[in-house]
Amino acid sequence: MRLDHKIIYDTIAPGAKVLDLGCGDGELLDILVKGKQAKATGIEVDDQAVYKCVEKGLTVFHSDLDSGLTGYPDKTFDYVILNQTMQELKRVDFVLQEALRVGKKVIVGFSNFAYIRARLRMFVKGKVPITKSLPYQWYNTPNLHFLSIRDFWDYCNKNEITVVDAKYYHRTRFVPIFPNLIALNAVFLIEKA
Repeated sequence: MRLDHKIIYDTIAPGAKVLDLGCGDGELLDILVKGKQAKATGIEVDDQAVYKCVEKGLTVFHSDLDSGLTGYPDKTFDYVILNQTMQELKRVDFVLQEALRVGKKVIVGFSNFAYIRARLRMFVKGKVPITKSLPYQWYNTPNLHFLSIRDFWDYCNKNEITVVDAKYYHRTRFVPIFPNLIALNAVFLIEKA
């Protein structure tokens, strides 16, 4: 199991109601349904990914997250997941606020664009960073927003969002110190203050 999926899996309570925003091919949803007996639903914009979810027997809706979650009442879900999705959204703030509205807790996972090797590539080569977590050229990246761990902490503080927990990691190991510099990825558990 990927480390980000394990972190999320360990966070989710058995039998929880879960909404996975940008669920992709449903790999994480499938793990949560089978292992945690989660009542899980996904939302995905990519047609082929939706088909793969349906083939796995998962409940998924084809929708663009940037249009919001208007069909869901407040606090419908125990957890809303935005894992490796946020940086690809056009309206990040809006989608995060919607996730916090419909979910009691929100799990946010993202690649840290302030990772040391990314910084060094910019400094030494003067080129857009490419890492294992960010394997794209500037012209074919799906990422619209480039954020760091520190950026996300600042966003939460500014918007009165409580960080319940944060895990930082590099490939297969956790990063206990200097996460904004050393961690390749982060997973936050947040809620509205």
